[in-house]
Amino acid sequence: MTATAPTATEREPAAPAPEAPERASAFVGLARVMLLGFVRDRGALFFTLLMPLIFLLMFGTLFKSAGAPHVKVAQVGAVQVLDSVRGEDRKELEKVLTVTKIDDEAAALEKVRKGDIDALVEQGPNGQVVVRHSAADPVKAGSVQAIVDNLVKAANQAASGKPPAFTMASVQVEDQSLKPIQYLTPGLLGWAIASGAVYGASFTLINWRTKRVLRRLRLAPVSIPAVIGARVAVNCVIALAQTAIFLTIATTPFFGLKLSGNWWLIVPLVLCATIAFMSIGLLTGGLAKTEEAANGINQLIILPMSFLGGAFIPLDGSPGWLQTVSKVFPLRYLVTASQSVLSRGGGVMDALPAMGGLLAFSAVLCLIAWRFFNWDDV
Repeated sequence: MTATAPTATEREPAAPAPEAPERASAFVGLARVMLLGFVRDRGALFFTLLMPLIFLLMFGTLFKSAGAPHVKVAQVGAVQVLDSVRGEDRKELEKVLTVTKIDDEAAALEKVRKGDIDALVEQGPNGQVVVRHSAADPVKAGSVQAIVDNLVKAANQAASGKPPAFTMASVQVEDQSLKPIQYLTPGLLGWAIASGAVYGASFTLINWRTKRVLRRLRLAPVSIPAVIGARVAVNCVIALAQTAIFLTIATTPFFGLKLSGNWWLIVPLVLCATIAFMSIGLLTGGLAKTEEAANGINQLIILPMSFLGGAFIPLDGSPGWLQTVSKVFPLRYLVTASQSVLSRGGGVMDALPAMGGLLAFSAVLCLIAWRFFNWDDV
């Protein structure tokens, strides 16, 4: 007796699509489970929230009193432009220049070569002041030359009794009360958000795939958008928590962060950036089969992106080609836009292009990540 295919009336009815309240309940439940898992994971809490905060406290404290560069010089013999500076002028000079008198010229030159002092200053013929420095530290050498040049000009003016025909006034474009913390905070915050989103997305994808969670979610009456939306929502909550902690610490009187009027634009910037960095994590999580492999790939992406994106060092003085390369990385847009809205008085038009670029980046990378996505660990 041959088996016959079941008729339309005999087939089991298809499972009805979950209704809106059920989808919302699934989304909330998934998000709650993911957030509780993050909170209970001490390692994730440390590397996502505490370690970036430690960097902020460390760098903020180190650069809290940053001011003019201080250089050390050796004075060999009598040097009139240095010896003539006395009283209050001498105290002001000692804030940027430490002068040590050394009689032995050869010993002083050896100290310059070793880097123990930054330059040697001695009196030359016909009133000439000779500055001998090492090429090993051009920044310190430039500072010494600028300070001594100013002393020579002041001495010439005093000798002639005539005021200079032209003078220069140097004025900082920002408020004089700005401190280094206002430039450190956006960079370190961007690095923290990037690290948390990339690692969070990639490790979650690998864990779910290796533990067959993805397969169970695929068979469960839960829509894929609900799963993805819950993961994105949790990462956004974590990123906003990072932002709140950073700004709360940085605005304390000890650090003195001063927020501009449109600082609230950091919220949509952080949300767009989190989505962009999560797309990187989805790609690395799709390519890697283990957490160790994902960790290596993530490091190869995050570290160069942090330096080239301006999170650790400013890019203003870097070569043009390097600044062009940095525009490939999404962190560059988050850092520059955050600096603008947090401490430079930037507005909506400074944030919108960055947000658009971050979302466009995430859309392209999500399409690429989908190509490498697997439900099972095969």
